[in-house]
Amino acid sequence: MLPFHAVIFDLDGTLADSIHDLAEAMNQALADFGLPVHPIEAYKTFVGEGVDVMVRRAATTNAKVPWQTLVDRYRDHYAANDHRHTAPYPGVPELLDGLTAAGIKLAVLSNKRDDFTRALIEKQFSKWRFVDVRGERDGVPRKPDPTAAFELALALNVLPANIAFVGDTAVDINTARNAGMRSVGCLWGFRGKAELVHAGARDLLVRPTDLLTLE
Repeated sequence: MLPFHAVIFDLDGTLADSIHDLAEAMNQALADFGLPVHPIEAYKTFVGEGVDVMVRRAATTNAKVPWQTLVDRYRDHYAANDHRHTAPYPGVPELLDGLTAAGIKLAVLSNKRDDFTRALIEKQFSKWRFVDVRGERDGVPRKPDPTAAFELALALNVLPANIAFVGDTAVDINTARNAGMRSVGCLWGFRGKAELVHAGARDLLVRPTDLLTLE
C-alpha cells in the first residue's frame, strides 16, 4: 500500500517535457522585437515561477520593450505552437497507470496560465482522470504559496498530510512543505538534485515509476 492517498503533480518538467515549446515561443517573442534569444537549455533556469518571471529573465535588462508586450507576444506564440514538441517524459504513462490502478487520486498544479495548463493536460494526458487541474489564475497566489494546493486538497477530499506533491524545482518542494504535504522531487526535470536537496525534498525520484515504491 502506498503511503499517500493522492498526488498533486507539477506539469512542466515533471509530467511533460515542454522546454522546447516554452523556449521556442519566448525566443520568437524576443526576436520579434530584435532582442537576443537564448539556447533551449537556458530556459530550464528561466521557467517555474510564472510567465512574468520567465520574461524578465529572458529579456535583456536594457530592453526598451514593455514587459506586458513581451508577455502577450510570448503567449500568442505559445498558443500558436500548440505544444507541438511537448510529450510526457518516459515512464510517466506507466506511473499514471500504476497510480490509477492503486486507486490514488490525481491532480495538477502549475504556474503556467490556467487555460494553457488545462489545454496541455487535455492534449497529452486525457487518458487518465485528474480530479482537478489548475494553473495560474487571477486572484490566487502562485506556487510556492500553498493556497492553490489547499484548494486542490479540498477538491481531492484528502488531508494535506496524505498527499504527495511531485515537482522538479525548489518552487514545488517549497509548495509541498508550505502546505504540509509530502515533498517529492523528480530528477528528470528542468533543474537538478542540488536544488531539490537544498529545498528540503523528502524523497527524490530517479525514474517516474519510483513513486510507486515509496514507503
